[in-house]
Amino acid sequence: MMASSLLILLDDITSMLDDVALLTKVAAKKTSGVMGDDLALNAEQASGVRVDRELPVVWAVAKGSLLNKAILVPVALVISAFASWAVMPLMMLGGLFLCYEGVEKVLHKVLHPALPHDAGPAAHATADSVVTHPALTDAQRLAVETDKIKGAIRTDFVLSAEIIVIALGTMSTAPIVTQIGALSLVSVAATVFVYGLVAGIVKLDDLGLALHERGRAIGGLILRAAPWLMKSLSILGTAAMFTVGGGIIAHGVHGIDVVLDRWAHAAGSFAGVGKMLLDAALGIVAGAVLVALSLLVKKLRSR
Repeated sequence: MMASSLLILLDDITSMLDDVALLTKVAAKKTSGVMGDDLALNAEQASGVRVDRELPVVWAVAKGSLLNKAILVPVALVISAFASWAVMPLMMLGGLFLCYEGVEKVLHKVLHPALPHDAGPAAHATADSVVTHPALTDAQRLAVETDKIKGAIRTDFVLSAEIIVIALGTMSTAPIVTQIGALSLVSVAATVFVYGLVAGIVKLDDLGLALHERGRAIGGLILRAAPWLMKSLSILGTAAMFTVGGGIIAHGVHGIDVVLDRWAHAAGSFAGVGKMLLDAALGIVAGAVLVALSLLVKKLRSR
């Protein structure tokens, strides 16, 4: 009797694990686009720090990402169970935040493209190149690095929330235990995948140098390509803020989504690209409005 009960229990556990694996696979496909954006954003965030601090920065952001997901998974399950109507408004707030951060980043790069050598101790401390600037002390570089890590974790929070909400949407009819297992697995896998690749990308130049010193031609090619790759990821990371943020806003406001879809389909076979560009344009407009409102509020407060 006991043996048969144990076999039934093992069969139930095996069946549940199969369900978890299947749901995880489906959720991973659905969230692959957001993971790509997450990769571009975080590789861009890790750039601009000293070579010996690249991996510690990636590790710090990865730990923050795991903490984000440890908070978001139970919160998402509770909201989905008891207040499903709140999911989209919360996602829209996250999308607006991404648009705001993206416009701020662009404005900062336009207004402060480089830090002059005679700059003050912490002037324009959020510029991408500041961490390695000779005018800063070690303490100031550490402060800027900490600020970059916090910014990356804030951005990751929004993208992690979107990954979890999309994943949860693929398993809403599954038993709660299966949902918990699948969401947890997706969250851990997404973090390992994204930050493992980010760590590899930021150390490409070290790999290139090592191969070059051994006389391998591929080493020189990697050394020449690495800076261009990082610049490309920086552009893609900022663009991802607008496309993801604008896409969330459009999805949350049905009328806007319908209009953008109609305009995108006018492009024919390029409808997918057209929709992405329109989402990005919406994100830029939304972010610009939020930045303008923020500056207005600061100006009124200063009076």
